[in-house]
Amino acid sequence: MDTANTSYYIHALVLLGAAVIAAPMAKRIGLGTVLGYLAAGVLVGPVFQLVTGGERILHFAELGVVLLLFLIGLELKPSRLWALRREIFGLGLSQVVITGIVLMAFLTIATNRTWSIAAIIGFGLALSSTAFALQILEERGERSTAYGQRAFSILLFQDLAIVPILALIPLLAPLSPDHDFHPVRDFGIALAAIAFLVLAGKYLLNPLFQLIASTGAREAMIAAALLVVIGSAVLMDFAGLSMAMGSFLAGVLLAESSYRHELEADIEPFRGILLALFFMAVGLSLNLHVIMDNIFLIAAAVPVVMIIKSLLIYGLCRAFGSDHNDALRIAGLLPQSGEFGFVIFTAAAAAGIFPETLASLLIAIVTVSMALTPLASAFANRFLHDAGKDEMDENFEGAGSDVLMIGFSRFGQIVSQTLLAGGSDVTIIDHSTERIRSASKFGFNIYFGDGTRRNVLEAAGIKRAKLVAVCTHGRETTDKIIDLIQAEFPDSKIFARAYDRSHTLSLRKREVAYELRETVESSFIFSRKTLESLGLDSERVNAIINETRRRDEERLSIQAVEGIYAGGNMLHTRPVTPEPLIKPKKEAERLDLEP
Repeated sequence: MDTANTSYYIHALVLLGAAVIAAPMAKRIGLGTVLGYLAAGVLVGPVFQLVTGGERILHFAELGVVLLLFLIGLELKPSRLWALRREIFGLGLSQVVITGIVLMAFLTIATNRTWSIAAIIGFGLALSSTAFALQILEERGERSTAYGQRAFSILLFQDLAIVPILALIPLLAPLSPDHDFHPVRDFGIALAAIAFLVLAGKYLLNPLFQLIASTGAREAMIAAALLVVIGSAVLMDFAGLSMAMGSFLAGVLLAESSYRHELEADIEPFRGILLALFFMAVGLSLNLHVIMDNIFLIAAAVPVVMIIKSLLIYGLCRAFGSDHNDALRIAGLLPQSGEFGFVIFTAAAAAGIFPETLASLLIAIVTVSMALTPLASAFANRFLHDAGKDEMDENFEGAGSDVLMIGFSRFGQIVSQTLLAGGSDVTIIDHSTERIRSASKFGFNIYFGDGTRRNVLEAAGIKRAKLVAVCTHGRETTDKIIDLIQAEFPDSKIFARAYDRSHTLSLRKREVAYELRETVESSFIFSRKTLESLGLDSERVNAIINETRRRDEERLSIQAVEGIYAGGNMLHTRPVTPEPLIKPKKEAERLDLEP
């Protein structure tokens, strides 16, 4: 085998081995997988020199960020983006402009740099890392929270801001007349690329996937998904826009496609491994010599930049309506400089705005700030106020399925999994932020909301649902929800979880389509296994279970007419006490169940 090819395989083995060891270790000690991948990259690269060419690997691994933005786009319909316009073009624009100007002014005063150099550095450092921030949100299951949505809006505008910042470079370059830069032409190319992508997403992509799906060629479907993502990213890159922005637009355009879930499943494995490689490549790209030669400068510059950004982000978030906790979380999540800084500073050095040595120093500052992101986020969380119940935005964009499930405790979790396994789409609403965060990590279509409110049920798609499964735990809550549905949405078919026997009778009186006591079936299964363990044959066990079930249903029918005390010998004045369906008797003939 060729030696060069062998070295590629060895590098791949080293990187995979480092990822397998470092990520679980970092996760176990509470640092998160991002810091684990970074540490692994530093160890196998700059420290032990087991893998070289970190810059090339980083360039390739940026595809992980591209795939991540595509998957996020798949979850955001155009109407949802429009709903976020205030956060994107208000908060996001303010963050980039104000942070860039403040950092530019600070650099001009503190380092006596010219305003042109300070502008490129200031705006380059003002951008945060999409990959790091979103990965932390994903790991915590907090991307659907109010602060997660605002952080995402800021990052989304930063992806847009890369275009005008890069456009500044040839204007500020000393040799700008020799550069082939035409604002009108370049703007026209960018606009044409976006228009082409929108038209292709609307008229070409769905027919393409439909044609491939009809052939049953699974591998062709995966190839088509990658083609769409990489093709849209390359198209935007050619037009002077960010590759991540191109893949995000492609995802948004396919958000309403019937193939959305399949695309998500196809892309997810590639996204995971390439994003891990991206974080490792950041560690591989650290120039330890530059860091050691400028250790004191970097040690001072990194915290200064991160503190300035954190303070400005916190203040802007408060100005746009975030409470203290949410503003602090965002400030702790986005204080770093991002991967676009590598592009901006490299391009500025190539254009002659500042020397390569300064570009290397800035890239080292960006990389170190990225590496400190998980620690900065954890540190910021220490200053959160105890605000009681954590809240999420009631955002129902994309809701609406065959089944609307209300309540996602243990009962609802099992029911939802069987429905999904049967091919049904399920929209779930729950009021527990912790359950939503946990479920979001596994891809459930779950939303934060109070099922006792009419507007929440309507926003969650109750009018489109073929069936409403009320799986809430408390009897009072369940009754309140069912009463509301029957009053406001009388055509809805209701399946309900009953708390106990009297609740079952109450639900039957309400004439729900189906009800089930939460423990009755598990009790029958438990009884069946116990009888079998005691030596009874299957036929006899079935007869006993069926007879018990028949008697239970017979008593329920009587009680539904005569009241909860019927079917037994209890006085009406006595409290409700469960009476056995079958009295303890040794005579098997009393049961009429003799084999």
